[in-house]
Amino acid sequence: MVYFVSLSRRSARGMAFMRVLTAGLTDVGMKRTGNEDNFASCEELGLFVVADGMGGHAAGEVASGTAIQVITDYVRGALEEAGPPDAGSSRFDPETCQKILATSVQLANETICGLASENSTFEGMGTTLSGLLLNGSRACMVHVGDSRIYLLRGGQMTLLTSDHSWVNEQLQRNIITAEEAKTHRWRNVITRALGHKVDLEVDTRVEKMEPGDCFLLCSDGLTGMVDEETIQKVLLDMSDAPQAACRRLVDLANDAGGFDNITMIIVKVAG
Repeated sequence: MVYFVSLSRRSARGMAFMRVLTAGLTDVGMKRTGNEDNFASCEELGLFVVADGMGGHAAGEVASGTAIQVITDYVRGALEEAGPPDAGSSRFDPETCQKILATSVQLANETICGLASENSTFEGMGTTLSGLLLNGSRACMVHVGDSRIYLLRGGQMTLLTSDHSWVNEQLQRNIITAEEAKTHRWRNVITRALGHKVDLEVDTRVEKMEPGDCFLLCSDGLTGMVDEETIQKVLLDMSDAPQAACRRLVDLANDAGGFDNITMIIVKVAG
């Protein structure tokens, strides 16, 4: 099953004086019978989240869906408590924005761990997560696992997150090469995810936005099938058509085998 979200807007909350085009898409892929990915594209909050669940027997879907719901509810409450921003200003300073996102992920993790402890059916379930919260002229990011956030700026795509995976850790220590990492038998082993333990380390980041910026949030169902050079070309060729870009990227992932669920959100700062 495929879900689309797409719109063009001018936000009075998170993105004063900046027009944003967004689209999101999830696809089951070619090999899986169910979709354990979930995503949220909450334009009214300026919040965008991709979660890739794991665990089987629908438990992965429960974990990713729970994470999306808890984080969305927490961020909405924080925004309502803060009230409308002054014209042209941010609701939060960068440190507060990162703290809000990190706290929402910690709460989601505790909720997922609680569900697993109460119901043996959910034992072992978990989810990766990458999120983006637009705050004035800044993009606040949160990340756990091997879903990713990219930024396309000035024709160059940059990875803003670091995979929490066994292969990436070995790669960072120069124990294996990039070529070896692509085919390593443990390339799908995750070292950090929501639901694995109550004590969770969460990565956050803040990026100053510029007109023309394009953010891509995606699960590894895309990046495991389509190389970064091809993804960059699609984003460049369809920079003003995020919904078409999402559809093209899903098609490319499925053409390459579609071994996993494929989920993405594109957020384009139009200026």
